Amino acid sequence: MPDTALAVGAFPIGEDGHTHETACLNCATPLVGSHCHACGQAAHVHRTLGAFFHDLLHGVFHFEGRIWHTLPLLAWQPGELTRRYADGQRVRFVSPLALFLFSVFLMFAVFHQVSGEWHWNPAVGTDGKSLAQGKAEAQRTLSRLEAQRADLVRQHRSTESIDEQIDSQKTALDLIASVSGPDSTGAGPRVTSDIPQLAHVIAAFRANPGLAFYKLQSYAYKYSWVLIPISVPMLWLLFPFSRRFQLYDHTVFVTYSLSFMTLLLVVLMLADWLGLPGVAVVATVVPPLHIYRQVRGAYGCGRWGALWRTAALLVFALLALLLFAAVILAQTGAE
Repeated sequence: MPDTALAVGAFPIGEDGHTHETACLNCATPLVGSHCHACGQAAHVHRTLGAFFHDLLHGVFHFEGRIWHTLPLLAWQPGELTRRYADGQRVRFVSPLALFLFSVFLMFAVFHQVSGEWHWNPAVGTDGKSLAQGKAEAQRTLSRLEAQRADLVRQHRSTESIDEQIDSQKTALDLIASVSGPDSTGAGPRVTSDIPQLAHVIAAFRANPGLAFYKLQSYAYKYSWVLIPISVPMLWLLFPFSRRFQLYDHTVFVTYSLSFMTLLLVVLMLADWLGLPGVAVVATVVPPLHIYRQVRGAYGCGRWGALWRTAALLVFALLALLLFAAVILAQTGAE
């Protein structure tokens, strides 16, 4: 061993920054080859600062290499990606859960960048009087903000921050109008549901739509994973007697599908922010087309079988989003 080697416990570090142990540092199993055959840990681990950043770059570029194998299949051949991963081909692709978490993080980062924070008006209640008071207060706040913006324009100063507040107040007014009707008396159409969870969501939005949206925005990231267990049983209902396709297959399908829809939403938000045309068309056409292709490829369905399952999944997706909203509102105390 070179004289420059430094002893770390029973194993020295060589000039290359690696340990030179003969037994695994994790479980003490004698080493045969570059990895421990018992626990899988790599032999001769890095123990220098330069080696640490080498590992960091290796991890980043390894993820990047896998994601460029994953995204094209996810976009155009999602069924093949789902089936290959479920059947055990893992090394070339990003795992469904890792991709989902990355997609959710990216979506909320972009959302906050292009939309800003949500502000709600706590004065908005369920009765006509509270709605009228909330509308009047929102209009007064909007008038004050617009006057402040005019002053900033005259002073040739940035209006970006106040523009976000103005947009929030305008959205609050639109929500109040949608709840109370054109006359703001609370006599507008009333939407109800016999399903307790959905009735809870409707009641929460009716009672204070601004607060409900604020809580959805604030807590959706934390509870985004709930969409997976909500959606998997719904997908299982489409293959209830299948011996080939188990809950694991459905979980891979759902997680990759949610990842794609999240990334699609990111693209749509950026396109809308840039003022590009066709956003509504893409948002309408692409999701059902993607689900159809994923169903056909992942489950080997014929055209008719894939079509009716796609229609059912679109209904299930809406139901899952409503149940997701119910979970968030329940967890955040919106009773």
